[in-house]
Amino acid sequence: MNVQNELISRNQEFAAGFDSADLPILPKLRTVVLTCGDARVDPARIFGLELGDAVVIRNNGGRVTRAAIEEIATLAFLMSAMTEGREQGFNVILMQHTQCGAERLSNPDLQDALQKKLGIDVSEYAITDQVSDLSTDINRLAAAQEVPDAIIVSALLYDVATGTAHKIAPSASLGTIRAEASESQTAARG
Repeated sequence: MNVQNELISRNQEFAAGFDSADLPILPKLRTVVLTCGDARVDPARIFGLELGDAVVIRNNGGRVTRAAIEEIATLAFLMSAMTEGREQGFNVILMQHTQCGAERLSNPDLQDALQKKLGIDVSEYAITDQVSDLSTDINRLAAAQEVPDAIIVSALLYDVATGTAHKIAPSASLGTIRAEASESQTAARG
């Protein structure tokens, strides 16, 4: 059996008991999980999410890329429009994981090969140290002015060997993060 047929067969089993036709468009938990595309990392399984609970965005390494920023900004805009401005923000959980294949992207030879062969520069998004990379990603999200202050961001590191998600950065609004960064810059100049 080819993979597509296998997946269609699985879908038929799923659809036979489907009872979620009336789910609202907006996620019940008002949450977006940005994580890696690794098949070992499934936020629905890790967090016990049900259909309609959260939006999941996946990319290599679970990094805050330009595309991820645009997705989050677009979702924030849509949420505000759909709620007629009553809801401006939601939770964004950044989740990287141990034993990530994107760690290989930190290899300069692989970076050069990707640049030469595909014209893709991955140097900014390579995983080097998950804790510092998650901090960098929070700062990238905070620096993106198109993402509203009301967005609440936090960071987790998922251990693929134990199934445990560890808190790396507690929840904070982008407005608070931006204000703290501005105060630090002012103090450094002053």
